[in-house]
Amino acid sequence: MPQTYFTADTHFGHSNVIRFCNRPFTDAEEMDETLIANWNAVVGPKDDVYHLGDFAVRCDPKRMANIFRRLNGRKHLIIGNHDSGATIALPWSSQPAHYREISVEKQRIILLHYGMRVWNGMRYGALQFFGHSHGRLPGCRASLDVGVDS
Repeated sequence: MPQTYFTADTHFGHSNVIRFCNRPFTDAEEMDETLIANWNAVVGPKDDVYHLGDFAVRCDPKRMANIFRRLNGRKHLIIGNHDSGATIALPWSSQPAHYREISVEKQRIILLHYGMRVWNGMRYGALQFFGHSHGRLPGCRASLDVGVDS
């Protein structure tokens, strides 16, 4: 049975994020290859992956398209502040959006690049998943930073 996964802030091609976030890589190529391997070790071809923004930063569009093709799963983008037109133009499985509400196994989930203090359906059990903060913004009982640095 297909699974649903969430991630954010991969920053493919962005060498400066290694220093900014203390990622354990020597360069962007090593980081990209490790992120691809880790993604594909978990995600199968029929799984859904919601990427909550900042897929690639300062990445050559051809390189970005090659990385995208290599990643398993049906990929959906919640647009982040670093997602360029080239990122948005990739063949996502659904139309890229800034905000989306989905249901996974009857659990309502609010998806946005940015963490929110309140969100639609919060009082009724809706969860909120976000990225952007690179592990610096703690979640609460109903919100979670799903970025790769968390």
